[in-house]
Amino acid sequence: MSDAINLETAKVLIEAAEAEAESMGLRMVITVANPEGNLIAQHRMDDAWLASVDISRNKAYTAAALKTPTHELAEATEPGESLWGLQTTDENRLVVFGGGYPLEVDGEIVGTVGVSGGEVSEDMAVASAAVERFEELVE
Repeated sequence: MSDAINLETAKVLIEAAEAEAESMGLRMVITVANPEGNLIAQHRMDDAWLASVDISRNKAYTAAALKTPTHELAEATEPGESLWGLQTTDENRLVVFGGGYPLEVDGEIVGTVGVSGGEVSEDMAVASAAVERFEELVE
């Protein structure tokens, strides 16, 4: 694999996430980005929420920008906590709830995935399907 995932790999990850969303009866938007958080590919399932286009892309961006799964930011960004207000920075692109994950090879981020369209736990489950498929590809 090169330093960053390519379009072909992004499509495979999107297919895995879409299959998981369909198995759950959900309509999602799935985004794959490069290590800098720039779009590689985005897929909007039929009837997925329009708002999920930006949310999924911003989840992928956040996972790249902060090098962490987005759900790990939730507690630290609550009122009174050390990162309260973080989501209002970076032109409001940072998402502090689940559904965004970095994709790593040998400890280096080579891309990210972001999913939106359901409850947070559903977004995380669908995004996790893409992460699991990615891990299979790099084994």
